[in-house]
Amino acid sequence: MARDDYISMRNTSKHFGSVKAVDDVTFDIGEGEFFSLLGASGCGKTTLLRMLAGFEQPTLGNIFIDGQPQAGVPPHHRPVNMVFQNYAIFPHLNVNRNIAYGMRKSGLSKAEIDRRVDEMLDLIKLPGYGARGAHQLSGGQRQRVALARALIKQPKVLLLDEPLGALDKKLREQMQLELRALQRDVGITFVFVTHDQEEAMTMSDRIAVMSLGKVLQIDSPARLYEVPQVKEVADFIGTVNLFEGAIKGREGDSTIVDAEGLGTVRSTASGAEAPEAGPITVAIRPEKFQLTFSEPETSGNMVTGTMQAAAYLGDRSHYYVTVDGREAPIAVAAQNAERQLSVLGQHHERVWLTWNDDSALLLTA
Repeated sequence: MARDDYISMRNTSKHFGSVKAVDDVTFDIGEGEFFSLLGASGCGKTTLLRMLAGFEQPTLGNIFIDGQPQAGVPPHHRPVNMVFQNYAIFPHLNVNRNIAYGMRKSGLSKAEIDRRVDEMLDLIKLPGYGARGAHQLSGGQRQRVALARALIKQPKVLLLDEPLGALDKKLREQMQLELRALQRDVGITFVFVTHDQEEAMTMSDRIAVMSLGKVLQIDSPARLYEVPQVKEVADFIGTVNLFEGAIKGREGDSTIVDAEGLGTVRSTASGAEAPEAGPITVAIRPEKFQLTFSEPETSGNMVTGTMQAAAYLGDRSHYYVTVDGREAPIAVAAQNAERQLSVLGQHHERVWLTWNDDSALLLTA
């Protein structure tokens, strides 16, 4: 049975002088999980990965891998291997020798090493490429070779430090799917560092969103997007409209909020336990709004405003609507499910926005 605490961080901190790069972090990563550390530059995600690898030692706390404490254990004695953004494959070696490089002191016979290399070439979908030089490979192929070299030693955990960052957009998107499929094939735990939210959401079972050395929330991609626990997570994952407001009371399962630009808002959704009264932030994703050019018949949430701008993007359209009492325009997104060749809407044209009670998420700071 797979362990839920295959990797454990326990009150783990890393200080560089007065800077707390990682600040009292505690969480578990499951066996066979694709787990991502996501955040802006300087949030602590790479430092945390380097502590897992053994390149940095915690200032406080401890790290466990498969139940074994890792304090003081050097990198070459840990059951992990690491893949870097810059590929780090040797330009003077061919593909076979690059993949087999880490096996030189394994004690295995040449025949066994050759067999493993062939298995890796099949796994990374490069059969027959063994004799090619590094200079004969594309960026995506070099990254696959780097993955194969890390996996051939059969580590318990593979650590990946923004490994797709040097690839162009199209190849990067292709490699995201290939990397996820590869992880499922080998079945080992992947810990992936990225600042790209879309990349993390495409591949991960769970994501830890980090900021200033802290872990703000750990959850599935869908829950991070739909029910973020705090305002900073909502603002970092995808696009969101944030409205400052104040709780006015309760009506059954609904919380009544007076929100800037929206007036009275009914909400049945809360990222965390909302207080009985006082300030609150209302978060509504652009696609949760319904936009109409005539006043709809509804007794639910509604506000009227004027069209500031509209953009046709093929599969969807984006609208920006100004409302009284709010300086920033409201972002609205709509799928273009039907063929539409008409004008999206005129500048300053009056429009109406409606939304469901469960689309208005209440967040604390």
